[in-house]
Amino acid sequence: MMGADHAYTEVLACLDDYFDGLYRCDAALLERVFHPEARYVGAPEGALVFRSMAEYLPIVAGRVSGEQRREARADRVEAIEFAGPHVAMARVRCRIGPRIFTDFLSMVKDDGRWRIAAKVFHTEIQAEGE
Repeated sequence: MMGADHAYTEVLACLDDYFDGLYRCDAALLERVFHPEARYVGAPEGALVFRSMAEYLPIVAGRVSGEQRREARADRVEAIEFAGPHVAMARVRCRIGPRIFTDFLSMVKDDGRWRIAAKVFHTEIQAEGE
């Protein structure tokens, strides 16, 4: 059981870095969190978008961060499931500007640390005052 607790703690640490990277628009931190072969997939405007990390990280780096806008953080881990000692799935939610993201993060333990192999997400626009 000790191993499962340790793996859970390691995944949570990776997710904390993921949330920090998004909030700060810190592409260097996100580059450490995502596996180099990771994929970013979603349908934010109704059309499917598939991006590599080489395409996605510069987009993040070009944003004005939530930190700079002094936005309140709204990140949370909703679920983590393990398929084995090297594979996990996390469902998380976070806010970037008016968008609420529900992310399904496929995670792998690579070279001794947890990394995101795929981010598949859905977004909703939050009405002002919600």
